[in-house]
Amino acid sequence: MSTEPPPYPPPPDDDNDPFRKQPPPTGDPYGSGGGYGVSDPLAGMPPLADSGKRVLARIIDMILVGVVVWLLSWLFNTNEFDVDPDKVEYGKSFGQSLLAAVLYIAYDTFLIAKTGQTLGKKWLGMRVANLNDGATPALQAALARAAVLWIPFAFCCACIWTAICGGWSFFDKPYKQGLHDKAAKTVVVSTT
Repeated sequence: MSTEPPPYPPPPDDDNDPFRKQPPPTGDPYGSGGGYGVSDPLAGMPPLADSGKRVLARIIDMILVGVVVWLLSWLFNTNEFDVDPDKVEYGKSFGQSLLAAVLYIAYDTFLIAKTGQTLGKKWLGMRVANLNDGATPALQAALARAAVLWIPFAFCCACIWTAICGGWSFFDKPYKQGLHDKAAKTVVVSTT
């Protein structure tokens, strides 16, 4: 039998451990009143929406607005989808991107500020809510949310940006926020 002392000291008693006396962090991750001892900002709100349903709602919205963009592009002759680099008319291409950005941002901003729901979200039983109080986002928050989502989509990297921005909600803990939600301090909750 060995009489050597153990290589590490024994763990402290729970009563004497200063780290166990602090409550776990809760509350708003953005520093607007959350912190130790503050209740969860989602308390009293409906459950967070499923990320898969969010993607489906976004696809519905993209199709609805995309049809309008295509029709207006065709009407104003700004439709440019030529893959031959010698035939691309950059003015038309930029015009179509600008039209898409304006329409997507207007659609998203107006409906989110009015009811918290785009048509896709409404049809699938979801709404956007402020993280701190669950209210429908104000116009400024709705605009910030839409701009973060749609400006990169329209001008550079549509599929990649949409996947990154919206797909973020699959991995974000604890609020399932996309990057556009983080920018506007919003969450998407279920209405059903």
